Amino acid sequence: MTASTTRRSTAAKTRTPRTSRTAAVAATAVAGAMLLSACGDQTQSGASDGATKGTTVSTAPLADKLPQSIRDKGVIKVGSDIAYAPVEFKDAAGKTVGIDPDLAAAMGKQLGVTFQFENGTFDTLITGLRSKRYDIAMSAMTDTKDRQQGIDSETGKKVGEGVDFVDYFNAGVSVYTKKGVDKGIKTWADLCGKKIVVQRGTVSEDLAKAESKKCVDGKKPAITIEAFDTDQQAQTRLRAGGADAGSSDFPVAAYTVKTSGGGKDFQIVGEQVEAAPYGIAVAKNNTQLRDAIKAAMDAVIANGEYKKVLEKWGVAQGAVTEAKINGGS
Repeated sequence: MTASTTRRSTAAKTRTPRTSRTAAVAATAVAGAMLLSACGDQTQSGASDGATKGTTVSTAPLADKLPQSIRDKGVIKVGSDIAYAPVEFKDAAGKTVGIDPDLAAAMGKQLGVTFQFENGTFDTLITGLRSKRYDIAMSAMTDTKDRQQGIDSETGKKVGEGVDFVDYFNAGVSVYTKKGVDKGIKTWADLCGKKIVVQRGTVSEDLAKAESKKCVDGKKPAITIEAFDTDQQAQTRLRAGGADAGSSDFPVAAYTVKTSGGGKDFQIVGEQVEAAPYGIAVAKNNTQLRDAIKAAMDAVIANGEYKKVLEKWGVAQGAVTEAKINGGS
């Protein structure tokens, strides 16, 4: 990620119910049900590994921490911008995969529910949370005081009720260019007079705007900023030569540089800046769910599943030792 610590900046962005398992079943069926209790495929389409979507697992160690309404449904609805590899994205088969879905699956085992990812543009996720379309937003969203307080980072005005965050990962922001064509860009200050592409509503966009103001204040040309609904659209623009640089959270920028064009399209320039926590956003009035999510993340960290997920996706450098509530600044 580039300028700020997570793609998800001050604005907020986006992406059936299942029946509970019947209590009275024969002993053999109970054993089978317990085997099928793991969370499975964390996508819109359903559960994998044989898990019945929405099934509540009575043996899940932290199930009693959830609000009863969610235990009854067996589902936590997750708003997510599912186009931000490797944090969350669709694989070749159309399945939602990545860091967040893997961590959600691990937490689901602790809570006895399925985390159901629903796709939306990033800047609409918090709105969807407020309207109760989602129970949580989990989408590489940076925990900031402005988001906690419902403040628009650009205008400084109150735009709605804030949210609480359960912080679970640290990430900085990176700048990247076409490979072999950095146009002298090594730091954010080098972007004066140049064009950068970013995802709308992210920290990268906020940083670009702040840096552009510094350029103007210093009697230099402003930065031209082109913002897109998804990070993939920004990448396509840069790849086609329509900009001088792009910016995203470091894990995303690093993954893009490694995979786009077999590693031949882009290069990261300079160091990542403004490391800050990714947070799972929860409505202010839903403290029981917030605390259950924190307990589940702490359990996943303690049992080693957290480490395995981060190592799988090559982002172990962003690991934390415990989940925190509203740790962003």
